[in-house]
Amino acid sequence: MAPGRFITFEGPEGSGKSTQIRRLAETLAARGIEVVCTREPGGTATGEAIRNILQHDAAGEPLADRAELLLFAASRAQLMEQVILPALGRGEWVLCDRFIDSTLAYQGFARGMDIAALGRINDFAIGGRKPDLTLLLDLEIERSFQRLEKRYSDGQGSADRFERETRDFHQRVREGYHQLAAREPGRFRIIDSDRAIDEVASKVWNVVQEALLSQ
Repeated sequence: MAPGRFITFEGPEGSGKSTQIRRLAETLAARGIEVVCTREPGGTATGEAIRNILQHDAAGEPLADRAELLLFAASRAQLMEQVILPALGRGEWVLCDRFIDSTLAYQGFARGMDIAALGRINDFAIGGRKPDLTLLLDLEIERSFQRLEKRYSDGQGSADRFERETRDFHQRVREGYHQLAAREPGRFRIIDSDRAIDEVASKVWNVVQEALLSQ
């Protein structure tokens, strides 16, 4: 059995992660590769319940920064145990919308929590199983806010807790992602997502072939 592969998609709000995950999943499936798509927080019943607290204020009270961090870690641990590790064990490819690097970018670089401590919490949650490839869909923050405004312009939905954060917060997130990519160039690939969907999808596919299918 060929080994499973684990790809995560990261990036600022509105960078097109879910669209590109769907496109890559279709491309891989057309080549006979079994694919599991999931997301963080979420992906399991427990994770989705946590997502409602983290993204949609389901608890009805402000979240302390440390509580926010640990809820993300709990959702991640459940996702690893129930979905990601079993799929990889079956030789399937897992595509995940956000993962450990979101914690470092949002809770670390943007909220100012200790990066080394967050790294240890991440490692505990995932049991040391990092992604094989992380695709950072990069987007300038002004363009990110323009996309979010367009997303909710029809009145069908509203911005979540993180989307409502300030531009300065999201700028720190983006800068944090670039620092993470510089620290782990073997795992990260940065892709300019301020392009047509087909152009970004083509770049994603080229990167995946080069990184994981040419070995």
